[in-house]
Amino acid sequence: MKLDARQIEGFLRDPATAQAVLLLGDDVGLIRERARRLVAAVAGSSDDPFRVVELDRETIGAIPEEMASVPMTGGRRVVRVRDVTDGANTIVSRVLDSRAEGFLVLEAPGLGKGKLRTLVEKSARGVAIACYPLEGRALEQDIRAALGEARVAVEPEALSWLAEHLGADQAVTRAEVEKLALYAGPSGRVDVEMAQLCVGDLSGLSLDDALFAATSGDVAGADRALELAMAEGAAAVQVLRTALSHLQRLQRAREAMAGGLSAMEATKGVRPPLFFRREGSFTQSLMLWTPAALEQACQRVWETERACKRTGAPDEVLCRSLVVGLAQRAAVARRSSRG
Repeated sequence: MKLDARQIEGFLRDPATAQAVLLLGDDVGLIRERARRLVAAVAGSSDDPFRVVELDRETIGAIPEEMASVPMTGGRRVVRVRDVTDGANTIVSRVLDSRAEGFLVLEAPGLGKGKLRTLVEKSARGVAIACYPLEGRALEQDIRAALGEARVAVEPEALSWLAEHLGADQAVTRAEVEKLALYAGPSGRVDVEMAQLCVGDLSGLSLDDALFAATSGDVAGADRALELAMAEGAAAVQVLRTALSHLQRLQRAREAMAGGLSAMEATKGVRPPLFFRREGSFTQSLMLWTPAALEQACQRVWETERACKRTGAPDEVLCRSLVVGLAQRAAVARRSSRG
């Protein structure tokens, strides 16, 4: 069975009679957090030595035996397996066909469509949950809820800014929000200035660096920053969606310029507000990209995303080609403006 977004929260609180849960997707932090919650929901604690056992893909052969064992303290045995691949398909199939009372939690970062995912989704006793980076309204709600737990309020503009700069990884997002809540203190209120002070230089910085460098014509800087972002775990879909968001923000600022604002005024009017260290780069980008060029760049992002899904070329190669291509086009425009 495959859960949709509306069913996930309730299931995490109470997995009921499910026998195996497969957590897959690009957000490793979210996978880990949801696995922890599922283990705790069934065993009462995520680290009970009598009811919880953790395995990895090197020891998956022990899954059936562990699933069949009965804890000394009673209750269901929980088997948590990290870094699962399609190679676990045969063993998981045996578990789903058995009457074992245990509860199996499979963490599979990066797992695509394959035998294991199909097996779990089609099983009446299996549940597959996609774990992709939160974005938009869902991310805002998550940030607001996390701050609310610490009795900290957040202004709408600050919330938008935080959603723009967090979300690539659930663990990182939670750590940053907890730090922000600590800074604000109980009954405190987060504004944009406070958010930028606490979070501005963190979370996805290298990817933002790559895109700001690209649209301002810094080819070498864009390439180095993108390499760092990918080394830190930035997935292809994250690069492409962030690139599209950055280009669309430039489009909105260009529209403001068409209404009579200067490039600097348009930069100051961007919402959510830019981190102050990026304002100069953004203003420079506005001078290098015409509305037509930005529209063409957005089209190329969409085409690159389709290519990632349809061709055999490595996603990283396609993303690097996109970002470097943007930087090269901006560099040409910069040289022309100086000539």
